[in-house]
Amino acid sequence: MALFFIIVFSVYFLVNLYLFIKGYRAVSYFHGNHAIYITTFIILALSFIIGKVTERTHPSVFSDILNIIGSFWLAFMLYGFLLFFISDIIYLIFRFSGILPVEKVPEFKKWAYISTIVVSLSLIVVGFINALIPVTRHYEINISKSACGIKNFRIAAVSDIHLGSIIRKRSIVKLSRMLSDVKPDVIFLLGDIVDGEIGPVMRNDLLKYFNCPKCRDGLLAITGNHEFIGGASVTIPYIEKNGIRILKDEAVVIDGCIQVIGRLDRDGLRYRNEGRKPLSKLMEQVDSSKPVILLDHQPFNLDEAEKAGVDLQLSGHTHNGQMWPLNYITKKIYEVSSGYKKKGNTHIIVSSGFGIWGPRVRLGSRPEIIVVDITFSGN
Repeated sequence: MALFFIIVFSVYFLVNLYLFIKGYRAVSYFHGNHAIYITTFIILALSFIIGKVTERTHPSVFSDILNIIGSFWLAFMLYGFLLFFISDIIYLIFRFSGILPVEKVPEFKKWAYISTIVVSLSLIVVGFINALIPVTRHYEINISKSACGIKNFRIAAVSDIHLGSIIRKRSIVKLSRMLSDVKPDVIFLLGDIVDGEIGPVMRNDLLKYFNCPKCRDGLLAITGNHEFIGGASVTIPYIEKNGIRILKDEAVVIDGCIQVIGRLDRDGLRYRNEGRKPLSKLMEQVDSSKPVILLDHQPFNLDEAEKAGVDLQLSGHTHNGQMWPLNYITKKIYEVSSGYKKKGNTHIIVSSGFGIWGPRVRLGSRPEIIVVDITFSGN
């Protein structure tokens, strides 16, 4: 963990230093008003870090505001860095090819800076609007097993809500409405219900606004990595106090025949030295001749579910990268970054999530709930 934070803060510092130098060199106005420029830049660059620290120690509206400002700055760090880097490459090509004479260099740098700012802000605005409009994605699958007379079964699943300083009452009310509209037989929450620190959630008791049919009766959940980040000893009891049953390496039977296994998140080992049971051990709790649904937050080791005889695995965590081009990275890390895949007789569905981490910006992915209509065709 220490090495991880050293790498993260080093990258954070270097990217901000790069952005600072690019802005200072490109705009002559900043040279005569360097105190204003430096102060403004430092406030923006530190807002996310200070927001997270104050959120942990003294959660308030002030820490919420800092988190919102800082999260948008994270989005600008991504797109500003990429666009400045591209402009540097273009500059080098133009200079070495002779297309750009020396006397035009200041003008080129000024317009490259302005263009980067305009395009970055435009991408962030579009991504912000996109993040406010969740969709419902439907999947239809067949499981060739008997479900004690049940032929059709509808699941609504939601991952990565990330309740906290940014995802708040309005979002949870909208989620409740969307879940009500699809009329599911059961609702699964696939981890990362909260964003990390539980303070902003408990301050306004945000889960009390989670109100829809099956939101209290007929709802099962699992932990994600973020349930452990802010302290599982507080986060998990708060979630359970609101009528949400969290499966912790255990199996339950719903409607008399459909078996659901909920796994602890694999990062529990990292945050509180709590490992989870192997899937093979959990499968000993179920009857493999009947339908088996696996809830596992992070979609790693999908072969394990196939070999164990799981009929349907539901996961989240990836956000499908959340902001382009990060989706290309998640596609390299995960066998399924988002969407559906069948491995043998195992159906695998990975959701890009309902909420966000960091900036409320989505490009290249959509916030979503997933609806799975299952047909049981066994005798």
